[in-house]
Amino acid sequence: MYKKLLKLAGVSSLAASLLLAGCGKDSSSASSTTKDKAAKTESDEKVTITFWDDNAGPQRTPIWEKIIKDFEAKNPNITVDYVGLPKDSSKSKYDTAIAANDTPDVAIVYPQWIPEFVMRGALLPLDSYFNKWDEKGKIDAGSIKFNKDIAPDKKLYAVSFSQNQDILWVRPDLFKAANVKIPETWDEFFTAAEKMTDPSKNVYGFTLRGGVGGSFQLQRMMYAYSGITDYMKNGKSTINDPKHVEFLKKYLGMYKKYTPQSDINADYKTMMATFGTGIAAMVQHNIGSYGENAKAFKPEQFQAIPLPASMKGNYVAEGGNTVGLGIFKGTKHADDAWKFIAFVNSKESQSYWNQQAGQIPTNSDTFGEDWVKQAPHIQTAANVYSNPKTKLYIPPFYLPEYSTILNTVVDPGVQEVLSGKKTVEQFLDEWANALNEAQKKYDEHMKK
Repeated sequence: MYKKLLKLAGVSSLAASLLLAGCGKDSSSASSTTKDKAAKTESDEKVTITFWDDNAGPQRTPIWEKIIKDFEAKNPNITVDYVGLPKDSSKSKYDTAIAANDTPDVAIVYPQWIPEFVMRGALLPLDSYFNKWDEKGKIDAGSIKFNKDIAPDKKLYAVSFSQNQDILWVRPDLFKAANVKIPETWDEFFTAAEKMTDPSKNVYGFTLRGGVGGSFQLQRMMYAYSGITDYMKNGKSTINDPKHVEFLKKYLGMYKKYTPQSDINADYKTMMATFGTGIAAMVQHNIGSYGENAKAFKPEQFQAIPLPASMKGNYVAEGGNTVGLGIFKGTKHADDAWKFIAFVNSKESQSYWNQQAGQIPTNSDTFGEDWVKQAPHIQTAANVYSNPKTKLYIPPFYLPEYSTILNTVVDPGVQEVLSGKKTVEQFLDEWANALNEAQKKYDEHMKK
């Protein structure tokens, strides 16, 4: 899905052309005139569409406010009601809204949500809109195919406007002052976490996300370490593979030694604040936290480095790590909601959103822009994806229970390991068993 992105470093500027289609009125035809008047009346109707942002806050909300303002200026008959949700509780808000049949018109939809939402009858297929869209050829074809492939009926339910990659953020200034090498291997990572720790000064080598929402980060670290590329194999999950046991004993074993004790409850904001205030020298997240780091530091004070190569020597990243927009089936303004999706996926909007958020656009017209070619963190991501040793693993997004398992089994399970109530082996076995049971139910359903 990243073939276009692999050319980021050397891509030449693409000529941007806007195809303006005018529809002239035939004064000699009364029926044509009537149709034109009807279309004009319909287009002039004032409507309000509700948009849900799943990651509201001081960094992302202003981005959407600017895009919405620009959209409303070009579409004066459409008002966008922005609803910002806290990142760590947004999925539960969606679930409640779907159950109550009180969904927004348009909202952020991640690949891992698509199978579940489709099976719950919550999303509107976008194929007819997308296929008629003049700009469809500019959106990364791999991301569109991926979103279709994971849908139970193979239809399109979300158009991705941004792509992401998990990395390590480090403080090069602190590493230099301590005369410690910035890690390139997993052994160097664990060594650096130890050497950069000085509890007497309230400085730690690493901060981990032990609280809500850390499951995605955790599994990306696990597979990056193990080099395993099959998430599910012969109907069984590889989550509890011995290499993952080995990694988690080291990784979660850093807790309270080389990480703050408060990390057991750390959500995204807490984790990034720990890094941003200099309490931790390293944090694992994705390039999307660039914006927050850019506000907290001078350019020379933070750096994105790739997750180390696996113990097998290959690089492993997660496929489908994208952010998209979808339309909910309960909308009364599907056409207007699609106009918003198309606008967000334009060159101008995608470029603005991704530059501010620090992520990778999917519109090919953006790839020649200077900010894309010159952003170090974007180049870090591009170099990993262009590395011939890089392999992608695909989580079982098709399992309706997948997201629920991460929220209800993995997040609390991590805290139980950190608090000593559960062993790593017990935790990973419970995780794997939940996935295996979900796979079994899925297979039985598909046989009917």
